[in-house]
Amino acid sequence: MYIKNLMSKGKFSSEKPCKEDILKSDKFNIVIVGLEKNQEIKPHPEPYAVFFFILEGRGIFTGEEGEKELNKGDSIFMDSDKIRGIKCIDKLSILGVQDGH
Repeated sequence: MYIKNLMSKGKFSSEKPCKEDILKSDKFNIVIVGLEKNQEIKPHPEPYAVFFFILEGRGIFTGEEGEKELNKGDSIFMDSDKIRGIKCIDKLSILGVQDGH
């Protein structure tokens, strides 16, 4: 599978955070999450692990270790069955690589 210009795949909505599925497989999924300024994904548990890479913007990521501010080029790994949340400070585009589910 060839993906041209991955950075252009993210979507945004003034109403809510957006998730765009790029690739789904048995082993892993790749998504792009887009959040407008001040949007939030409230902390909640998820049954799969995820690696987030910040493509653009800035936000606060909440996990088991507390809150971390991440900027373009930063990344974070969040394990399965743990609390995670995201609060956007500046328009965020995030690449997520998830366990297959």
